[in-house]
Amino acid sequence: MTRKVRPLEWDGEKLTLIDQRKLPHEEVFLSYTDVEGVHSSIKDMVVRGAPLIGFTALYGMVLALKNLKSPSLKEMVKAGEFLKTARPTAVNLAYEVDRALDLMKDYFEKESHEDLLKRLISFSNDQMELLKQNNLSMAKYAFDELKSIYGDKKLNLMTLCNTGFLACGPMGTALGVIEYAHEQGFVNHVYASETRPYLQGGRLTAYELTVNGIPHSVTVEGAFSYLMKNQLVDAIFIGADRIVKNGDTANKVGSSTLAIVAKHYGVPFYTVAPTSTFDLSLETGAEIEIELRPEEEVLGAMGQRICPRESRALNPSFDVTDHEHLSGIICENGLIKNITPENVVKTVEGE
Repeated sequence: MTRKVRPLEWDGEKLTLIDQRKLPHEEVFLSYTDVEGVHSSIKDMVVRGAPLIGFTALYGMVLALKNLKSPSLKEMVKAGEFLKTARPTAVNLAYEVDRALDLMKDYFEKESHEDLLKRLISFSNDQMELLKQNNLSMAKYAFDELKSIYGDKKLNLMTLCNTGFLACGPMGTALGVIEYAHEQGFVNHVYASETRPYLQGGRLTAYELTVNGIPHSVTVEGAFSYLMKNQLVDAIFIGADRIVKNGDTANKVGSSTLAIVAKHYGVPFYTVAPTSTFDLSLETGAEIEIELRPEEEVLGAMGQRICPRESRALNPSFDVTDHEHLSGIICENGLIKNITPENVVKTVEGE
């Protein structure tokens, strides 16, 4: 593995996604030409990662507009609401759909179908480039924080699930921090939690670390305490699918457990996410809807049943990490260390 693939590509006619369910052993690309296909790609986890889900939805809106023979704002709103039903927890999905609708509301009566389509495509392309710059800013904030704690020491870092270019597009969030620190020569080793039941850490994060030439080990979630009790981890960075006003964070299930264990052993623990992942309409994490996915994902692995036929499963895809367990939240506008609703709002709004 020596090349960094593009997880999302738009060629003017169709949206092409790498099928993340097939990685790391197969690089399979699927193309979509309608909003129904884009919806299924999100729901069935061909594409995953909050930022990339949002971008996929943007191009889904492009396809919806492109395919309308008699464009109407009502039909576009309908398409947007349909896309939002694909996955409920990641706020980026609704955020990007609403931004596309807001843009169209401003120009629907003023421009031709063709000009409006060009505008929406240009907007979508610009957002991809902006995310790359914003994620680089986050990586630099995180790196400065690590330097303030550890100086010039080479570090052992840990992450959960997948938050790299496969989850974000141009550059990762939490994994982007690790990649940037590696480029500066400050990474000794990385521990990637395998992340059951879809194994995003073992399949996708390990894939990205391999592509980037970063030394790493895959660990099971049950090894959290072992790693930190034995002082094998200097800092932890995870992503987020939704961050609310008080700093509570929804992320891949297991994140809350990892944060609690890290706090017990005094290991710095940070959430890294763009401002598009913040949902300031919700006060606390108790208000976040948690997606429950099919039982089969837990009862089997890679297409093979591993539990008795009579067994049932509970499969929450996310949990909520209380803000008290975070050392800080990093977005493109800075690092929030004193996590209060006031500081969250000020930072997100760029004050």
